[in-house]
Amino acid sequence: MKMSPDKATASPYILEVKDLKKYFPIKGGMVSKTIGQVKAVDGVTFRLKRGTTMGLVGESGCGKTTAGRVILRLSGEKTGGEVLFNGQEVYDLSAKQMRALRPKMQMIFQDPFSSLSPRLPIGEIISEAVREHQLVPKKQLEEYIDHVMDQCGLQPFHKERYPHEFSGGQRQRICIARALALDPEFIVCDEPVSALDVSIQAQIINLLKDLQEKHALTYLFISHDLSVVEHISDTVGVMYLGSLVEYGDTKDIFRSPLHPYTKALFSAIPIPDPNAKMNRMVLQGSIPSPANPPSGCKFHTRCPYATERCKTEVPAQHEVEAGHYVVCHRFDTHDTN
Repeated sequence: MKMSPDKATASPYILEVKDLKKYFPIKGGMVSKTIGQVKAVDGVTFRLKRGTTMGLVGESGCGKTTAGRVILRLSGEKTGGEVLFNGQEVYDLSAKQMRALRPKMQMIFQDPFSSLSPRLPIGEIISEAVREHQLVPKKQLEEYIDHVMDQCGLQPFHKERYPHEFSGGQRQRICIARALALDPEFIVCDEPVSALDVSIQAQIINLLKDLQEKHALTYLFISHDLSVVEHISDTVGVMYLGSLVEYGDTKDIFRSPLHPYTKALFSAIPIPDPNAKMNRMVLQGSIPSPANPPSGCKFHTRCPYATERCKTEVPAQHEVEAGHYVVCHRFDTHDTN
């Protein structure tokens, strides 16, 4: 497979997200007037190094998938912030420029069955975008698609079959092959193994890691499965109610989680030892609505350490150790008690 010429010479950061916001309007009344906003993504900031994987974790509804789609410019216009891909603001590009960039930014969806057209054979599904973007000469297309499918564990005779003839794991391999065929640099993996059996999950994760090494791919890996994230990710970001509350190297996050929300998530990870005692941190209350988030720190309504200050003042981001950031008032003076 061909390799983009700028992969080795560009900045070490393929993606820089700065204070990214995406609000969806709430309509009401006789004339569908905007009466509120759902703050799905509300001030997310991180940088992603080329050739690495960032895990994005959090409870269902926290904005992980929306963040991934907004980064790829798949959810209309952003509300605020910046998305720099190879140093270029994605939302400043014209339609023609964005079309040229599309092959370099791909997405693997959570449900492999609904993301594949039931009316097209697999060969058509994988080659459709390759033909559209004219990435390969017509004479070489069949050979190219066979090569891509082989890398993803698929056989040439699979090209004539339809999605319903495959298992869940095979369908996800097809989705990976469809993304890989465009020679991407960056792929958003939106919970790509959550719908699969555990044994198949391991195969898909290993496939993604192998492809990353072969093609210098960069992943944003969205998941709620912390064990999978720990295995595949180089860095981890923890989202709560549209905001990134903690970010750092995977080993630092799992060794020493700092934010109370991160600690609560990690305390729920099962320990494979029947004699081990789990120190489970159970959060009180339910997740507030992103249409009406709490003032101050969004987590204060469920936080066991909340103070009056947390109810009124939005916490700043603190770098507690090199590359390990947390958004919490408790670390204003690096007090980790």
